[in-house]
Amino acid sequence: MIILDHNITEDQAELLRRWRFHFKQVGVDVGRPDWADLQEIRRYLHQQKRATFFTRDFDFWLPQLCHPKYALVVLAFPIKATAATIKRFLRHPKFKAKTQRCGKVIRLSPRVITWWEIAVEQRQDMLW
Repeated sequence: MIILDHNITEDQAELLRRWRFHFKQVGVDVGRPDWADLQEIRRYLHQQKRATFFTRDFDFWLPQLCHPKYALVVLAFPIKATAATIKRFLRHPKFKAKTQRCGKVIRLSPRVITWWEIAVEQRQDMLW
């Protein structure tokens, strides 16, 4: 399941819909619009199966948030590139499958994918 944070703009969510990506958005499809709290969102993710949560909130960029049930993806891109970045990431050979993403906290920047994962002490980086 793909879940977008409330800070992903409607125009970018609409682009993803047009590209036939299925997702739920915090404050629209799940949760409340005021769900800005890290703990509330994590509690929801713990109830899902292999969810990938996309956000622009850097409070989620912490290695201790790695969990086998979900992936956290922090977008460090211009707002207008959000949908294209999500699409590109979800089609990347290393992160295409849910099982390849789960257990990781990932940051996407224009040139580099950086992530922490369970049972790996070092942060990992890869150009894309």
